[in-house]
Amino acid sequence: MAKRASPEVNAGSMADIAFLLLIFFLVTTTIETDSGINRKLPPMEESDVDVVIKQKNIFTVLLNGKDQLLVEDELMELKDLRQAAKEFLDNGGDRTCDYCSGKKDLASSDNPDKAIISLKNERETSYKTYIAVQNELVAAYNELRDARAQSLYGKSFKEMEANYNDVNWPGNKEKLKEQIDQIKLDYPQKLSEVQ
Repeated sequence: MAKRASPEVNAGSMADIAFLLLIFFLVTTTIETDSGINRKLPPMEESDVDVVIKQKNIFTVLLNGKDQLLVEDELMELKDLRQAAKEFLDNGGDRTCDYCSGKKDLASSDNPDKAIISLKNERETSYKTYIAVQNELVAAYNELRDARAQSLYGKSFKEMEANYNDVNWPGNKEKLKEQIDQIKLDYPQKLSEVQ
């Protein structure tokens, strides 16, 4: 009996098909990037004069390796941090701040422009707690800015920023930018992270 020849598979175009599949997957695949905390560093100011900051204008927040919060040398719960930061920032101790609604305590911050929040954490601090503390401090600034925007312009600061970033917003962008800058000037975000 004669041997039958088996038909051969034409593999000549296999390389072309593999190359097309490779190109397809390279074009359609998205690579996710990790995003960190969005912080804008202040511009470098070259001056020979040393800036002297009074200790009463620094709100010290320490976070230890056991995720315990020490604020102004007292233990504090995370849920109380936002209110304490707001009271410090909005104090108006030197009475030059006519929009501050704080206690006007002479032992606390002079005004929001001079108030600085100093955050220090240890290496053993968990990332989750560190971010939670950051969120509470930034939320204190945002709440004060919202209240100021409501009193001046009748809308929240968050809404104003959303309108400014909206491409299709029909309003006057220059005027809105000036209003946003005024609110940021009234309550500047001075959050220092100590190494």
